[in-house]
Amino acid sequence: MRECDPRIVLGLHRSRYERRILTSALELGVDAIDTSFNYHGFSAHTALASAGRGLLPRFKLSTKVGFFPAVGRAEHSLDPDRLQEAVEQSNRDLGRPPDLVFLHNPERSVTGSSEAAQDRLGRACAAVERAAAKGLCGGWGISSWDPRPLPGLVDATLPRPDAVMVRAGLLTGIDVLEASEALAACWDLVPDQLWGMSPFGGSTTQSLWDELDPQMFIQEPHDGLSAVQATFRVAYWLPRVGRIAVGTDAPSHLGELVDALRYEADADNLSAYRRLLREQRDRQPL
Repeated sequence: MRECDPRIVLGLHRSRYERRILTSALELGVDAIDTSFNYHGFSAHTALASAGRGLLPRFKLSTKVGFFPAVGRAEHSLDPDRLQEAVEQSNRDLGRPPDLVFLHNPERSVTGSSEAAQDRLGRACAAVERAAAKGLCGGWGISSWDPRPLPGLVDATLPRPDAVMVRAGLLTGIDVLEASEALAACWDLVPDQLWGMSPFGGSTTQSLWDELDPQMFIQEPHDGLSAVQATFRVAYWLPRVGRIAVGTDAPSHLGELVDALRYEADADNLSAYRRLLREQRDRQPL
């Protein structure tokens, strides 16, 4: 049994919710799980409670609310009453309060005038903040796949979240990286309060990883470090996050990622990489 390392969160996103990955995570020192109200066809919480019977008290647990079942599809809503009901149902389905509830992709419902969007976002943030105050969760945050619309909506009237989760890694576009950092700066969040997700851009097998050498962003010596491990380690710097939610059903893969944390990123090469991303964006026609 390894000592717990808070830098990795087991993301149960497209996972099968099997007990073996939960027990393996604990053995590897991963004691945090991230899921969502809408995953697994809106049955993720009950599936997790079943697979993790007797184990869930040993995990820190985060989930997300914002998507709701509709006829033949899922719909997004920031309605405060629906968010409150989702948090309450999450408590029932999990059999315990989550440690953290993220407002899920609020950018989906903040289109239109900035004043109306800011009001909609503010009321949604207040709803999950109230849920935390009532003991329905330990804290609250925002999880955003595309944070670009959000920094312009944040001012002193909005509640301050405990954490923000954003995309991270080499495949994250420079506009998303900069928006993520701007959003964290709006609330003076430190790196430990900024979480990363999707460090491999959705796949560890796509051809890009055969063409890109992510080891160049890792300090020497890095003998024996695989491209997948290097890519994962670099994701903590794009943007600078304190922990990353990563999904897998394979204990061996999770073990490789835990081992990758022994290495350190090369800050100079990463700064040069970000500069190249900015230059490439600035060369694009308007």
